Amino acid sequence: MNDLPAPGRHAVENLIARYAELVDGGDFAGLGALLADAAFTGSGEPVSGREAIERMFRDLLIVYADGTPRTQHMTTNLAVEVDEEAGTAAARSYVTVFQSLPGLPLQPVVCGRYHDRFERRDGQWRFTERRFRATLVGDVSRHLRSRG
Repeated sequence: MNDLPAPGRHAVENLIARYAELVDGGDFAGLGALLADAAFTGSGEPVSGREAIERMFRDLLIVYADGTPRTQHMTTNLAVEVDEEAGTAAARSYVTVFQSLPGLPLQPVVCGRYHDRFERRDGQWRFTERRFRATLVGDVSRHLRSRG
């Protein structure tokens, strides 16, 4: 019996981890590339396409002098279902976003859930959908730009 995870599961886990690295690194062009084939839904209407997704993150998140939003995304409770034959996968996970700034001690600023879909094309796994729903919201005044 083979207890090793399926190649698709490993690829999906890496995509989910890469998303967190890109957000926390302030690499919005990288996020646009990562989600280029996906529809991203947060608090508003779904956003699709590399440029639109990059612009959404630039417009949404406050970036500091070090070029980052000064956050760390912790993705947990990951459940992945892969259909290797069909080349599709789905995942659910929790996320807690921590932030720390001068004058702002390390604290969670938002918790929520991701619901993701993936597809394998030309041998490569990619996001086709990422839905985020905030479940707990703290002080996001130094994380999110005002929308008003």
